[in-house]
Formats: sequence, structure tokens, C-alpha cells
Amino acid sequence: MRVGVFADVHDHLDNLRKVVALFNARECECVLFAGDLVSTFAVPPLRQLKCPFYGCFGDNEGNRPGLLAGMRIVGQLRDAPALYVLPDTTRVVLVHMERQFRGFDEPFDIGVCGHTHKPRLWHDDAGRLWINPGETSGWTFGNPTVAMLDTETRTAEIVPVNGAEVEGLGSRGQG
Repeated sequence: MRVGVFADVHDHLDNLRKVVALFNARECECVLFAGDLVSTFAVPPLRQLKCPFYGCFGDNEGNRPGLLAGMRIVGQLRDAPALYVLPDTTRVVLVHMERQFRGFDEPFDIGVCGHTHKPRLWHDDAGRLWINPGETSGWTFGNPTVAMLDTETRTAEIVPVNGAEVEGLGSRGQG
């Protein structure tokens, strides 16, 4: 499966729209979100996704009941750690902060986290792939990124939001 991975939107709606367009252009079969949409007004752009959404709350969500209500038509949003079994049977656990994984003992194949705003791909001691897609917002480091995951090969790549080829947005991700 081709899977889009993102985190740390922090209400940057322009970049969120670019990310949704990127995931749609890359024909993602689902997207994974590792927390921090922040406000309920970040939900409407997600309605443009052409695939299922699986996510977890972050530590900066301002209105959790409002986010849950808005997400009902977009996808699933849960407390971390959030274990999802994707349609191809890949087991993915989503956390916002790595420490939220402590004590989680259910089997999984791929872990996703956010919070640091720094993109990183690594394998843990059990050989499982971990993905931190970086920050969608770009507020902290000025370099918004997401990740693209291939569940068949269990590989991922970090993709810059600005500069990604997105149909209808041009090569710099701007309309």
C-alpha cells in the first residue's frame, strides 16, 4: 500500500491543503496522522482526502470533542497509542510522543510518531520501521515535510511539502 504520513499541523491550513493535494496526487491508499491538528478549523481541508484517515491526538489539541465530531466524516482519531490494522493487514501504531509507546505490548509492524518536528526514519531493536514525518506546519524549522510509506517493502521516504510535485499546485507547491 502507498501510505501518506504526517504530523504537527498546528493550524497551518495552507500547508495542510498542500499535504492533502500531495497525498491525493500520489494516490495514497490511506493516510496516517501522528497528532497536533490543534483547532477544529483544521478538519475541513481533510475532507478533500480521497482515502481513509487514521490518526491519534497530539499534546496540543485545543478542542478534542470538536475534533472528534469533525473527524466522523473524515476518518478515525484516537488517543495514543493508537493501533490500526490497515487493509493489507499491516499493523501500525501511532503515538504523538515516543514516550507514549512505553508499556504498549501489542504486536505491530510500523510505528509512527511526531512531536519533535524533525523528520526521521529508523528501525528499533525488533527491526520495526519507525517514522517521524517532521512538521506539516513548518512553523518551527521552516521546512515542512511528510513521509511516504510503502507497506509492501516496509520502506519510507521523507518528502518536502514545498517543492513536491503536486498536480494543480506547481512544482513549489503553490497555487
